[in-house]
Amino acid sequence: MHAHDDRDQFTPPQPPGRARAVTLAVLAHLLLLAALTWGVAWKNGSDQPAVVAELWSAVPQQAAPRAEQPPTPPTPPTPPTPPKPPTPEPPPVPQPPKVSPPPPTPPQHAQPDPHEADIAIEREKKRLEQEKREREDKQKLAREKKLKEQQRLDQEKKDKLAKEQAAREQAARDKAALDKEQKRVAEEKRKKDEAIEKANAKAAEDRRQENIRRMQGLAGASGAPTATGTALHDSGPSGGYGGRVAAKVKPNIVYPDAVSGNPRAEVEVHTSPDGTILSTRLTKSSGNAAWDDAVLRALQKTASLPRDVDGRVPPSLVIGFRPQD
Repeated sequence: MHAHDDRDQFTPPQPPGRARAVTLAVLAHLLLLAALTWGVAWKNGSDQPAVVAELWSAVPQQAAPRAEQPPTPPTPPTPPTPPKPPTPEPPPVPQPPKVSPPPPTPPQHAQPDPHEADIAIEREKKRLEQEKREREDKQKLAREKKLKEQQRLDQEKKDKLAKEQAAREQAARDKAALDKEQKRVAEEKRKKDEAIEKANAKAAEDRRQENIRRMQGLAGASGAPTATGTALHDSGPSGGYGGRVAAKVKPNIVYPDAVSGNPRAEVEVHTSPDGTILSTRLTKSSGNAAWDDAVLRALQKTASLPRDVDGRVPPSLVIGFRPQD
């Protein structure tokens, strides 16, 4: 007993604070390990896409009732713990150097999918082709519209030229017809003037001959009512009276057709003392009924005969008409 107490007294005492130093060292290693673990976990977590899933039940189910916990038996009282002797404080342990966590790894961008790139290229190619087709269609429509407009202008120009040509031809035909009509009127007027001149000349010649015969009759006339020869006053018309009647009646003869030959139509005319035509009668036909009717119509239009050189109008006389006289 005394020997044991003597040995404890000579044993060197333990250095104070050893337990605390060990605890701090273990704690520092745990912190370092936790930092490393967190860094690795953070890197792996940044590479994986975040997925959130919500699960729903197709058929609603009611939760089962919670099981009843058995009553907990009363805990026996814990005996009081004897006070521990005061532990001497260990000497301060040097702190390990703090380890900085590794810098966060920059997020890596996902590599584009080659299939999606091909789809995008094909889609862009189709879009460009569609734009090209639309542009070509617009150009084609513009060319067709321009061609139609040019054709329309050409057709209008042709129609205008055709109308102008037709108008010029019509004007030429109208001018030719007018010239022909003017020539016809001039020719008719010339013929009429010639006929009047011829009738006047014939009437003048007839008057001259009548005057010669009258003078000759006066030279040898007896003046008796029963005398023969040329009397002082002849009861018949003068020699130029027929020409005067023809000159008045012929302008009223309207007969456009040509008459073959030169037939003569003779008409007996009865007049009043003032020369008014009372009746007409065809005494000798020309052989052309149309020429006969034209002569009768002309006498009806004339209405009256001119007076003879002695101022009288024969009450009845026969007049002959030819187309070429």
